[in-house]
Amino acid sequence: MKKLACLLTMLITAQSLFAQKDDHMKWWRDARFGMFIHWGVYAVPAGTYKGYPMARGGGEWIMNRSKIPVTEYQQYAKQFNPVKYDADAWVKMAKDAGMKYIVITAKHHDGFALFNSKASKWNVADATPYGKDLLKPLAAACKKYGIKLGFYYSQAQDWNNPGGAVARKEMREGWPNPDSAKIDAYTKEHSGHWDPAQTTATFDQYIDRVAVPQVKELLTNYGEVAVLWWDTPTNMTDDAAKKLQSELALQPNIVTNDRLKRPNFPGDYKTPEQRIPNASELDGRDWETCMTMNGTWGYKSYDNKWKSVSTLVRNLIDIASKGGNYLLNVGPTAEGEFPEESIKSLKGIGDWMKVNGEAIYGTKGNPLQAQEWGRITRKQNTLYLSVFDWPSNGQLSVSGLKNKVKSATILGTKGKLKTTVNGDQLSVSLPTQPVNEIATVVKVEVEGNL
Repeated sequence: MKKLACLLTMLITAQSLFAQKDDHMKWWRDARFGMFIHWGVYAVPAGTYKGYPMARGGGEWIMNRSKIPVTEYQQYAKQFNPVKYDADAWVKMAKDAGMKYIVITAKHHDGFALFNSKASKWNVADATPYGKDLLKPLAAACKKYGIKLGFYYSQAQDWNNPGGAVARKEMREGWPNPDSAKIDAYTKEHSGHWDPAQTTATFDQYIDRVAVPQVKELLTNYGEVAVLWWDTPTNMTDDAAKKLQSELALQPNIVTNDRLKRPNFPGDYKTPEQRIPNASELDGRDWETCMTMNGTWGYKSYDNKWKSVSTLVRNLIDIASKGGNYLLNVGPTAEGEFPEESIKSLKGIGDWMKVNGEAIYGTKGNPLQAQEWGRITRKQNTLYLSVFDWPSNGQLSVSGLKNKVKSATILGTKGKLKTTVNGDQLSVSLPTQPVNEIATVVKVEVEGNL
């Protein structure tokens, strides 16, 4: 009997913990759409070093790709003066685009903190003419507009603060330095470091002196923090990960990703990058695709590979139809402005979301088989059919649905659509032309469980 009672207690405890986590993740699952912001000193060179544009990588990697010495890179901070930064405008643009949360690079791999940190002078308040914390006005604006605030923090890689880890990237991927062979040899011998200034402390000292104190600052000084977004656990140890994870107790409801240290620190959700997983890849865990609007995370002055509004919206729909979240990136300039194309794209997405957001927020993935004409999301006994390819015969065919249909309408319109069911095939009679060229959403309410 004692063993049975013990097993029952363990089961109840496990169920309680699962319920707590489920509740803790509810806002995140309902949100479906967030804004990533990559911003820092790297916006000053904007992808170009000594007259040479970066051959590969996002603008935020320029220090590593070009093997810029620490003291030289730090000179860029003297030009980082974002006097046009308007946190209120940034957050309002996110809200108007239909985004529910923001994750900003509080500290990226170059070690530069966008906040006033006591753990390192390599921060916006101490190292730049701007001289003010950039995260406090953002936190205030998020609170004003009801947007959840999250911080990206590079916990292992840090190319400026001594002892930080470095992912080794060879010089040939950056500007054509005549000493590239010599630098490559040095990085191989020194775990990717290219400047002796980077190795004047150990990794453990870096964790204790910089990473842990800065995470504590982020989780203490900005009110509610909804997300902690770790990145690239280069040379990460279990001991270091435990120290960082313990700080999360400062924000009991915080949501974290899977990049603190793999595989034994899984966090709350997985993070496929720059791609949308196939349905066959999904394993039941929560997930979020992070993606750029053009070809870079951090600002590059010459990157004009902008995705169309249609592509961005359809990506969002595709991700929601598979039960995931979409974290879409903006890379502001060194002056503190969103690129004009990003602003246009956010407005275009917002125009679609104002009418059709119901098909995204709080939805679950497609309960039916994949459909060639578009994607499906659902809420309880309601299906949202996002039609990408308008049927030329005016009949939208939905395979695999056996439930009786109560009603069918197009979001943004008032008239009801005629439907017929033959076996497990639903046919919906549509107007001659789509209501929205990007994706017209047909809302179908059915009887019974899906």
